[in-house]
Amino acid sequence: MTDIHRSYGLLGGGEEGLVKLLLARDDVDPDRPDSYGQTPLWHASWFGNEEIVRMLLAQDGVDPDRADADGRTPLWWASANRNEKVVRLLLARDDVNPNKPDNNGETPIQVASSCCNCEVVELLGDAIYITD
Repeated sequence: MTDIHRSYGLLGGGEEGLVKLLLARDDVDPDRPDSYGQTPLWHASWFGNEEIVRMLLAQDGVDPDRADADGRTPLWWASANRNEKVVRLLLARDDVNPNKPDNNGETPIQVASSCCNCEVVELLGDAIYITD
């Protein structure tokens, strides 16, 4: 686990100041996955930390559609965890596939539907319609 993973993974959702300091370092890779394939953006999206998601999306080399070992992307987890603001941030990007399934074939809209998350389902439905 890298320093940037610890900065919000172990602090329960985010320490924006610490992440900002780490991102300013030349020896920190903001897209480096941990042993489960989970990137800092993946963790920030899972926790729903909008500010850290913004900081990471602004970094060169961060792949916002990078999946973990289970095929779950930051958008998939933001959708599963009802993080509507993070879903909006990710969907605003051209390099995020709103219909990318995980290794079990479940897409972000399917997981949002199973969680009865109407707002996120609507956002994803609009995004899928636009991209198809």
